[in-house]
Amino acid sequence: MRVAVLHGGISAEREVSLRSGAQVIEALRRAGFEVQPVVVGEELGALLAALTPKPDVVFNALHGRFGEDGTIQGVLDYLGIPYTHSGVRASALAMDKAAAKAVFSAAGLPVAPHRIIGIAELADHDPLPPPYVVKPVNEGSSVGVSIVQPGDNKRAEIIANWHYGPAMVEQYVPGRELTVGVLEDRALVVTEIISHEIFYDYTAKYAAGGSRHLLPAEVPEHIASAAKDIAVAAHRALGCRGASRADLRYDDATGRLVLLEVNTQPGMTPTSLLPEQAAYMGMDFPALCAWMVERAQCRE
Repeated sequence: MRVAVLHGGISAEREVSLRSGAQVIEALRRAGFEVQPVVVGEELGALLAALTPKPDVVFNALHGRFGEDGTIQGVLDYLGIPYTHSGVRASALAMDKAAAKAVFSAAGLPVAPHRIIGIAELADHDPLPPPYVVKPVNEGSSVGVSIVQPGDNKRAEIIANWHYGPAMVEQYVPGRELTVGVLEDRALVVTEIISHEIFYDYTAKYAAGGSRHLLPAEVPEHIASAAKDIAVAAHRALGCRGASRADLRYDDATGRLVLLEVNTQPGMTPTSLLPEQAAYMGMDFPALCAWMVERAQCRE
């Protein structure tokens, strides 16, 4: 079986995707697949040429806009090439934080109060009582995320550095960062992310030593069980397929557990969470990548 691994892309997460792709290429070769590396750039024609003749499967190792928002998924559906991870609809919904929150709310899942604003609104007032989080509606990997605390002066700085379009402002939930990987209908394990940064931002996610992963998380059993149930329910509500990862906040002072978002293209780098969780459950990295390839589909 010939597997084309798409990595790189044209989003703010290009470097992360290149790292993910390199890991996947090596793992799939170790698993016995014929692998065709494809570095994706701005020219769609070059990508189409790289996919001619058609591979048996595409492993989608792209991150961010155009890679996990339904765009590349639509291209592959049009070409009739099976690909890993979620399809067009689920990818687009998960990448659009406002749409995803609406789906989660309709499914009865716990989400924090939030609003969608034009970033200029921050100039005049706090859109929510601080502390609150400001994040782009359509970016991943915590790109562009800031926390506004009571009494600080960050609003003007956020506006000056903003180039992401609409913003989501969301109530800041104190406590601990939890994440749960899902493989189809099975939750893996709950990981607590202990960040050495102010919060689990881009640096904490991808820099060596930026964060520490504690798995299984040292939380009460009923909280771990609830987190896993929420992750699977969110995966189903969005219509995800293959692998996903749900990020949550747990306020151990009050027992509150809140779903933040679902990542339909979990990172596959040396510091990534999904491969760690799969390994904890007995599935090594080549086996995880092979599992994804074996479940590749197209045209939802």
